[in-house]
Amino acid sequence: MKFWDNIFLTNRFFICSGLISGLFAASFFIQILFPIVQAILLISIILLLVDFLLLFNNKEFIRANRRTPKILSLGEVNKIQLDIVNSSNQNLSLEIIDELPEQLQKRDFRIIIQSKSKKNETITYEIRPLQRGEYLFGALNIYLSSEIGLIQWRTQFTEPTAVPVYPSIIQMKQLELKAFDQVTNQKGIKKIRRLGHSYEFEQIKSYVRGDDYRSINWKASSRRGTLMVNAYQDERAQQIYCVVDKSRVMRMPFNGLSLMDYAINTSLVISNIVLQKDDRAGLLSFSDVMGTALKAERKANQLNKIMAALYREKERSGEANYELLYYASRKLIKGRSLLLLFTNFESKYALERVLPVLRKINTLHLLVVVFFDNSEIRKFSEKKAGDTEEIYMQTIAQNYLTEKTAMVQQLKQFGIQAILTRPEELAVNSINKYLELKARGLI
Repeated sequence: MKFWDNIFLTNRFFICSGLISGLFAASFFIQILFPIVQAILLISIILLLVDFLLLFNNKEFIRANRRTPKILSLGEVNKIQLDIVNSSNQNLSLEIIDELPEQLQKRDFRIIIQSKSKKNETITYEIRPLQRGEYLFGALNIYLSSEIGLIQWRTQFTEPTAVPVYPSIIQMKQLELKAFDQVTNQKGIKKIRRLGHSYEFEQIKSYVRGDDYRSINWKASSRRGTLMVNAYQDERAQQIYCVVDKSRVMRMPFNGLSLMDYAINTSLVISNIVLQKDDRAGLLSFSDVMGTALKAERKANQLNKIMAALYREKERSGEANYELLYYASRKLIKGRSLLLLFTNFESKYALERVLPVLRKINTLHLLVVVFFDNSEIRKFSEKKAGDTEEIYMQTIAQNYLTEKTAMVQQLKQFGIQAILTRPEELAVNSINKYLELKARGLI
């Protein structure tokens, strides 16, 4: 039974069968057609047998393999490669059906190619995972058919493969290049001018045109007989914590990803840049209960620890407990640190309810509240209204957006740094804020 389970009849077979059946029906009224239809039926049976023998003799000469990355990036386009080897002596038509992970919810995936004799081919297709976790790829099914094309023979390759989906490593590498690019002006990351001298002393070097006159070291200049200047570098070993709100306000989806997933991707990006800047990166997560509490370190494996912790984070349905966050910032974080709090406030009342706690945290640390602009509402508010109802709805949308901007101003009045950003621009705006605060010597 397993042998026959791998044999399938094609659409061409059923079309031919339908035509022959119609001709047989017509031969009842036109007697001369009957011997002709019999001959056609005999030829069709012979072709079916020949097609079967061709596939049976060549099915062992087809090989296929799936190549997947060791880690998939959340929310990014990841490439999967299929290697097809046709070592038979004839051209074959291949219908490829890869059993994709259930999280992708793609049930109509198939690729049809014409495989030439003695040829190797590489096929690339793309997937975009929208959930963290383990993605299980099943068997790789290939349906062979010859040039006759009346039947198909199914062969299966590769064992089921589990590939984890981690926070976006692709985005992390792209923004790392932009953040440390000192030559080209790429779109996104801003170059911040340094203010003052709140930096660590690095070395004394010869004066070159353009150096700040205030940095001239007159004692060294008199000894060497030429102008020498003090060179400074950014202060190092500063503590930077990414604080991720896991409560229900972060479950809102944009472009397939929840706000929490955007925050998780950005936390990995920021942590990588912080470590590259010789600062110490840490991680906190909270909701109605305290989640991850990873101490800020600058060790070689710190980024892997952060990535593993972000991989395990799960959204919760409860309200965020900011008193718990204040307790954690006081007891678990030693020394003044920069806290990047990724959360969301959908109304001014929601902000005012937690504002006293945020002010307390800001007295202990430098707090940056990062919350989200609703890009869908903004798009709707910018559309041309077609009737009175749409005008009314757009007015409500504009009032909502104005209230969001007012929240930023309210936070700044109490000395709290704030970022209002669209979800897709979260990583870039967070990096710019970190570089700005570091350049201004506030951390």
